[in-house]
Amino acid sequence: MTRRITRIAILAVSIAAQRLPAVPEGGPEFNAGSFDTDPATGEYVGTGDARLDYQGALLTADEIRYHPRTQTATARGHVELTRAGQRVVAGEIAYRFPDQTFSASDIRLGEFPFYVSGERASGTPSEVTLANARITYTEPGPFAPALNAGTLVYGPDRRIRTHDTSLGIGPVTLLPLPRLSQPLGGSSLSRIDARLGQRGNLGFFLGLGIEVPVLEGVEAGGAATFHTKRGLLIGPTATYDTTLLGGRAAGSLDTGYIHDYGDRLTDVLGRPIQPDRGFVAWTHHQDITENFSVFGEIHYWSDSEVTRDFRSGEFYRLQHPDNFLEANYTGRNYVISLLARAQLNSYHSVQQRLPELRFDLLPVASGLGIYQRLQLSAASLTDDSPSGEPTIDSNRFDGYYALERPVAFGDWGAFTPVIGGRLTHYADANPGDGASHYTRALGEIGFDASLRASGVFNYKNEQWRIDGLRHLVTPRLSYRYIPRADKGRPFIPAIDDRTFTTYLQPLGLGDQRYIDELRPTNTLRIGLDQTLQTRHPEYGSRDLAMLNLAADLRFGNTEDAGEHDLSDLHAEFALMPATWLRFDFFTSLDSRDFTLREFNAGLTVHDGELWSFTLSNEYLHSQIEEYVGEFRYRFNEVWLGYLRLHYDARESRFNERTIGLIQNIANGLWTIRYGVTMYDGNTRESDFGFNINVTIARF
Repeated sequence: MTRRITRIAILAVSIAAQRLPAVPEGGPEFNAGSFDTDPATGEYVGTGDARLDYQGALLTADEIRYHPRTQTATARGHVELTRAGQRVVAGEIAYRFPDQTFSASDIRLGEFPFYVSGERASGTPSEVTLANARITYTEPGPFAPALNAGTLVYGPDRRIRTHDTSLGIGPVTLLPLPRLSQPLGGSSLSRIDARLGQRGNLGFFLGLGIEVPVLEGVEAGGAATFHTKRGLLIGPTATYDTTLLGGRAAGSLDTGYIHDYGDRLTDVLGRPIQPDRGFVAWTHHQDITENFSVFGEIHYWSDSEVTRDFRSGEFYRLQHPDNFLEANYTGRNYVISLLARAQLNSYHSVQQRLPELRFDLLPVASGLGIYQRLQLSAASLTDDSPSGEPTIDSNRFDGYYALERPVAFGDWGAFTPVIGGRLTHYADANPGDGASHYTRALGEIGFDASLRASGVFNYKNEQWRIDGLRHLVTPRLSYRYIPRADKGRPFIPAIDDRTFTTYLQPLGLGDQRYIDELRPTNTLRIGLDQTLQTRHPEYGSRDLAMLNLAADLRFGNTEDAGEHDLSDLHAEFALMPATWLRFDFFTSLDSRDFTLREFNAGLTVHDGELWSFTLSNEYLHSQIEEYVGEFRYRFNEVWLGYLRLHYDARESRFNERTIGLIQNIANGLWTIRYGVTMYDGNTRESDFGFNINVTIARF
């Protein structure tokens, strides 16, 4: 019979002739190369690219048998069922159109990048149950991570529930797992990585890390690395992204312990390092309600060098561990926070807050165009210096209140006068040269002003995708007068004191965090911001270049504070004419003789994913002059090479020279990094080392 499309009304006429109940009007649309009727069953049979389409459910196969009375279709040969964005492939499917339930054999389904298969299956519009099921990350293969289950239920929101579960790589089973119940988008196998290498101070080392799901959204496991010169480093690890107390909680835990029998040397204080060493790193962020959140970090190191010796990558990202926990409640125009910051590592100085309660009223209108701002805090402070100096304690109550009255001059300018005061009380402080209680009252007056101007130029350049130019110029002036800010210094425990920085510090009395070491201020800050933009077809405009200049003009006696009447001149510059090129720098010049005080720059150039080059430097007068360069080149889809150089110009040496390869296996499922590094200079690392890291993609 020639190919034709037969509506269900035609089917009803044919079946009525055989004295079978007619299918209701509006039923499935049946399309096939040829049609026939099975006289024994009354089924209408379509063969040759057969299709049944009904209310968003499409069934295709080599042969489809449709029973009009039960409204059931049985499909065989290259069977595909598509419904609600889900595609099911099977050897055979029986599908009921009234309730959209089905049963199948040799079934395969999935949503990228997961691939699910099973021997048998049955399902409803919201849930599919598979027997002897297998989930693989991307296409099945000898290197693909796989989860096997005697029974697997694939439910709404891509959630799976499994029984009789095991985890493996390709055909190899690694370990059994408990029952699982979690979204498929989460990690069924969070991480597997292996390390092999050699460093002179560690010897040869071999390590393995693995995490598996233990609860919904929670993966736990551990890592172990054996070093021939140092011993076995082992500890539990975990990552989580789950629901807790009605909100989202996410974080990670990484730990390690080793009885180090090697040459441990000394810590940053020159003290011998003990053989029992370890570390704990925990990060946590939790949104309990829309307004209430908690976040914190714990970084405990048994000694200052433990992560540098055994986790050098983590050490160079975080060299000064911090430990805090903060809870924030955000109202309509205020924030209440509770912060605890403790000194868990005795070799670093930390301004401890045990705890600090703080209230911040954001600028809010109070009539007549006046905005008010309020800060209140109560803190128990401790500074226990690791250098052996006496411990400093104080209980501090602090409040700041300010009024501002912005005045706008059309689109071209604004002027905001500011008046404020700060009241600070120190109770139960260690006495210096006087009583242990002291109250300090300070006031400030000042203003913030800015002008805005722009120019538009009809310049176009197709090569750089420039469609017109707009030059934005914003001169800025800020002034603050805070007299006698250093009064009471002998009675104030200097816990929140000044830290070394080369940047201009906040001018406002309410913005200064070093409130235990304030100085008199009579300063005018002069700034000039410039931005060059062009049109963007999607975002309106994009920045091509930026240049910001600023300096402080100080009035009064500044010599006692080691300052000059005119501060260093500060400049920030960024050039980003195309997505593949960016250059930026920060610099400061001595205002008296224009000596270069600091220059930090970075250059990034890349050609898509083919190659990239980065060059950066750090220069601080009479202290630092270092350059770091890295080049990466992708040879093909499998191999990528990289070269990294770290040069110290003051010492005329390369502190680090690294060359390596990155290999992708099985379409990126596995990544193997091969690296050789040579060190020079006064470091704990050996002069030479190599390593091989094997990492599996998250599954």
